[in-house]
Amino acid sequence: MSKIDATKIWSLNYRLVQSVITSVAADIAELGLEVKELFLLAEVDEFPHPAELATVLCMPKPTVTVYVKKLEAAGFLRREIDPGDLRRHRLTITPAGRQAMTRGLALLSTAFSARLSRLTVVQQGELKSLLQKLSG
Repeated sequence: MSKIDATKIWSLNYRLVQSVITSVAADIAELGLEVKELFLLAEVDEFPHPAELATVLCMPKPTVTVYVKKLEAAGFLRREIDPGDLRRHRLTITPAGRQAMTRGLALLSTAFSARLSRLTVVQQGELKSLLQKLSG
């Protein structure tokens, strides 16, 4: 058995992710969001501090700051001083932000589900298991 080309697997995975994102980017834009802003909103409940978001999303802190300011101006986020540490800001999603996030994630889910439907239920389970193994 020949060695599997990791670069090829990486490339296929990247192309899959990009094709799903590209297929719904215009619909997400209609919600008033860029795709990366959607990903940021999706992490705010678990990681409410901008520095944490930068780490989790593998984004530079200044980029997160720009997105936070845009989302705040759009009424999707609220930035407040963290009562537990007055030196930090804590982010919360507004009702409008939560609605846009929910719709945007549903668009991504539907697009990805269309790709997954090309696999059997067993193959989908195997893929999930393999991705969990690689992510851990």
